[in-house]
Order: sequence, then structure tokens, then C-alpha cells
Amino acid sequence: MVTPLVPGTAHPAPRTPPRDAALSVWPASAVPLADGDLAVGGVPLTELADRFGTPVYLLDEAEVRARCRAYREAFPGAAVLYAAKAFLCRAMAHWAEEEGLGLDVCSAGELELAVTTGFPPEHIVLHGNAKSPYDLQAALRLGVGRIVIDSPSEIARLAVAVPEGSRQKVMVRVAPGIAAGGHAKVRTGTDDQKFGLSLTDGSAHHAIARILDQPRLELAGPHCHLGSQITSAKPYLAAVRRMVGLLARVRDQHGVTLPELDLGGGHGIAYRPGEPALDIAALGPRLRAELADSCAAAGLPVPRLIIEPGRAVVGPAGVALYRVLAVKRTGHRTFVAVDGGMSDNPRPALYGVRYAPRLVGRAGAAPLAPATVAGRHCEAGDVLAGETELPGDIRPGDLLAVPVAGAYHLSMASGYNLVGRPPVVAVADGRARLLIRRESLDDIRRRDVGL
Repeated sequence: MVTPLVPGTAHPAPRTPPRDAALSVWPASAVPLADGDLAVGGVPLTELADRFGTPVYLLDEAEVRARCRAYREAFPGAAVLYAAKAFLCRAMAHWAEEEGLGLDVCSAGELELAVTTGFPPEHIVLHGNAKSPYDLQAALRLGVGRIVIDSPSEIARLAVAVPEGSRQKVMVRVAPGIAAGGHAKVRTGTDDQKFGLSLTDGSAHHAIARILDQPRLELAGPHCHLGSQITSAKPYLAAVRRMVGLLARVRDQHGVTLPELDLGGGHGIAYRPGEPALDIAALGPRLRAELADSCAAAGLPVPRLIIEPGRAVVGPAGVALYRVLAVKRTGHRTFVAVDGGMSDNPRPALYGVRYAPRLVGRAGAAPLAPATVAGRHCEAGDVLAGETELPGDIRPGDLLAVPVAGAYHLSMASGYNLVGRPPVVAVADGRARLLIRRESLDDIRRRDVGL
């Protein structure tokens, strides 16, 4: 099997600092224009809204590519896998491959889209705490590089499904007992959640022993993912020490030296100016040094490191554009209702995420005032940006732009109220091109086949 992501030389694109602090969370290409407009990737946002309608998502291709290269630079020799669950389309898969990244997928749907785009299947890892038979069949049929086993039941199911005379490389997902992440709902390294097999109760050791007894499975190494929105290196360093301890125990008990170690992703980004973000350039050397030191202390060779960034690659490259439909002032609060909401971005309702929307297309004549940007859906919790500030003269017809909208927006979109999902547009070098078209009323009608 081809080893995923043969290391190459990374050359990060030069980045120009934003003009002001308010643009610190925007793509590096964001430039203020006359009359309050803003350009991203050389394309004015008002032009994008007029051409493609609203809501609409844009992705700055240069920002995505620069972030891919930054990971290659920070983790030389490691396999960097883009976590497709953050956002996936054919173009995104193509950009990741061109920049030397592999892919981490969680379903047959993500896998099929990537492979039919031309992404090398041997550079793909399949995850999932509850993989369906169809997921596993697709992975074996298409020849994915690794399958991450997440439960004891998957061991026998997968071993039986592997064709006779061949072997499938697998990893085992371990819960290392480390609590990290920006919200309780996205902390996945502890013992009390659905992912992985516990080090504490011996489940991980038992699963490893079973996998090693399966002639059709080849155990490449352990995998762990601590959570999401982690902004400190400390949890990752702790994970390295615990996982190297596991590798040493496998060697001592089974006489096997596992060649790989996957530390997942979860690298935190800033959604609003002034918020902390994980420093990837600093994390890489610290993580590699900790891994080398821990392996030396245990008498182990250093395994090949695998990491799986998703949000940190695509999140800051995305911008969502909405049109204001209504402004309502009740008591001491101002509600600014837009033409999107929780159907295209459920994260504020799920996790209480806060954004920093910006009026574009005109310069507000009134001072900034507190406002709540609300969605159009039939839920009181449908709020896209609470406790934000917008010009006091905000009015229907205005255009709002929400930065850091590239990850876990469209990938988590729903069909609530039968509002079609927005399109995705790529911007680069002053040009815009459609990547994903808007979901139309005709699409909605066609899916309903019975009376």
C-alpha cells in the first residue's frame, strides 16, 4: 500500500497583516473598499451577493492553500490529513491533494465524493464511532489507506469483510482520559463519551490484542482525538505521553512495535477579534520534541505522526453573506433578522458560538450599538450572533458578512422549514466561481416522491 502523504517541501505563501484589528479573523486577502464594502480574494462582497444571491458562502482558495502549507511546514515528515467533516466538496478535496494533504472521512458519502473526484484512496482514513456495513464495504471496495476501529464489534465485522488473501491497515481509537475542548459537547478524549476505547478500564488494550490476532487486519497504530477548539498545546503533550505509554505496553506484551501514531485534530481558531487560537507553528516543534523524548525514554523508535486538522484549515477561509430582512426593537434589545439561520449554521444554537458580523456595502451613519442577529427559522434559539455590535441605523436590505464561516456550517446544514441550503463560491485572484449550487425548490419537490 502506498504510504499516505509522502513528505514534501512546504513553502507557505507570504501573508500580509490585516489593516486593522477588526479584520484579524478574516482571510488575509480581506481589503476594505470605498463605501463600506470589503473584498475577499479580490472580489467585492456586494458583487458576490448580487451575483449569487443570499445567503451565500464564499471560500478564499488562497487562504485554504496557505493553511495547508502552514501545516506541512509545522509538521515535516508527518501525515497531515484534512478532516472532511468540517467541509467537503470536490474543489476542497482537490486543493487538499494538491497541497500534499491526505483526507479523513467519516462516511461512505464523504469517501465516495473524494474518490470520484480523483483523490487517492490510499491517502484516506475512515473514521466513525458507528460505521454502517455500507461504510465499511465502501472503504474496502475503494481501498482506503486506514480504517479507525472505534468499538470491539467492528473488529470481527471488518475482519470477515476483508477479502481473503489481503490485509487492511487499521488503527484503534483510544480515549486517553484527557478533557480538552471549547465546549462539553465537543470534548472527545474523556472516558464518558461515545468515541474510542478507554485506557483506564483496559478496553483499548483488549481491542489491540484482538486486532493483532486477526490475520486480515494490520494494526498500524493507535489514534486519539481530544476534542475541538483546543487552544493550548498542553493537552496534546499529555496525549503524546499517554499514547507512547500505550505503544510501550504493546511492545512489552505482544512483541510488536507499532509504526504510526495519530493525534487527531481539534486545533482551535478565533471566531472574534481578540479570541485565542492554537499556534500551529509553535505546536509542531513542541509536539515532535515531546514525541521524540517520550519514545527515547521508553526505548521506542519514533512512530510516524499523523494529525487531522479540519476547522483550522477551512474555517478562517470562509465568509457567510446574509441579507437583512427585518429590524425589530423590543425593550432594550435590537433584533436584526436575516435570510438564513440555524438551517445553514446550527453552531450558535448547539454550542453557543459567538461571531462578529460586519455591515458591508455601505458605511453606517450611526454609532455601533448592541444587536442580536437572528435567523429566519421558527425557534427562539435561532440566533446567528448574539451580543454583537452593528451600526445603529441598520435596516432591511443591508448586507451582513460573517467571517470564520468555512467549517461546520454547510456541512451541518439541515432542511429545517424546507429552506434550501446556500451555495458555496470560491474566490481567487479577483474571480469567483460556483462550487456548490443553491438547493432549489425543485430539489425539495423532487425528493418527496409519495402521496
